[in-house]
Amino acid sequence: MRNPFQYGGVVSGQSFCNRTQEAADLRRAMENSEKWFVYSERRMGKTSLIRKVLAELPEEQYLTVYIDLWPTDGETSFVLACAKAFSEAMATNTDKLLHTAKTFFSRLVPAVTTNDEGKPIITFGFDQKRPDVPLLEEVLAMPAKAAKKEGKQVVVVFDEFQQILEYESDIVERLLRSSIQHQTDVAYIFCGSRKHLIRQMFMDSQRPLYRSGAHYPLGLIAEEHWQTFIDEKFTATGKGISAATITALCQLTEGHPFYTQHLCHPLWELCDEGEEVSSAMIGQATQLLLDRESYAFMNLWESLARNPRRLLRGLATEGPKVQIYASEFLRKYQLGSSSNVQRAIEVLLKKDIIDKEEGGVVIPDRFFRLWINSKQGA
Repeated sequence: MRNPFQYGGVVSGQSFCNRTQEAADLRRAMENSEKWFVYSERRMGKTSLIRKVLAELPEEQYLTVYIDLWPTDGETSFVLACAKAFSEAMATNTDKLLHTAKTFFSRLVPAVTTNDEGKPIITFGFDQKRPDVPLLEEVLAMPAKAAKKEGKQVVVVFDEFQQILEYESDIVERLLRSSIQHQTDVAYIFCGSRKHLIRQMFMDSQRPLYRSGAHYPLGLIAEEHWQTFIDEKFTATGKGISAATITALCQLTEGHPFYTQHLCHPLWELCDEGEEVSSAMIGQATQLLLDRESYAFMNLWESLARNPRRLLRGLATEGPKVQIYASEFLRKYQLGSSSNVQRAIEVLLKKDIIDKEEGGVVIPDRFFRLWINSKQGA
């Protein structure tokens, strides 16, 4: 029997838990051609939610373009990622792909190959004979041109949008701001998983995209929704789980989609068919996960210097509301001074181990927190 709990990739169908209100909000934003910044901590299910909403839009009315910016590192790779996504969204066979690419991109030279499944894959080179053509402007103009040509509303999703902060200049941000202001038939959804960076992009008056769209933080899933979802999955597979046990599970994961489904996965395996999950099994499932992740966690831990480790110990022990600059905290965790804490924060933010919340910093990985606490004094 297949384990009903999915994690680690895009979750869809019956494996997707709730988000009914969020899906409705996003759909309205797309229907109204709005510009939204959607952000949350990592693994919160943004991509799964966005893909679900995109899939439900009627194809005869909408052209949807999904662009993952995580692999990009500058203007050139941004241009190529956009060109590829736009072309593949508008065409499905080799001839149409080539025609679309040649129609919209005057300086890019397209080539189409097929993968092992026979699906056409487009790549681009550059026409060196036309160095005067402004590539970035041409790519950013494509959504409006596509809307006019296809007679459809266009929805463009940039996932991991904070990646453009790693580019050498802010040219992409500046031209994007200029471009989207005039595209009334195009919805833009900017998704990010490093909350403090996304907030910086649209809340900092010095940034090009300041106040250029609505912001939509994606939160945790309430326990009431997990109660129904988890109970139904266990019941449908001939196993039982009590409401109290689900509550205990949610207290560990805080209702985070990835960590909740991740913990449910071994919990379901530990429970035999016809039996009910015991409270002891939660501890067993948690330890099983920590054992599986221990090697990765240990390598990460050993890559850190003394003060970042001490700060992590304090955050894992005291929780997100602790005053990390308070003298008591500094003394208890041997951090010495506020400047030491600030330097440790900078290191941990750069490594994406912590994230900034209003009023403090947190360790977003629930299992890493538990692992740190399990090693206290070791």
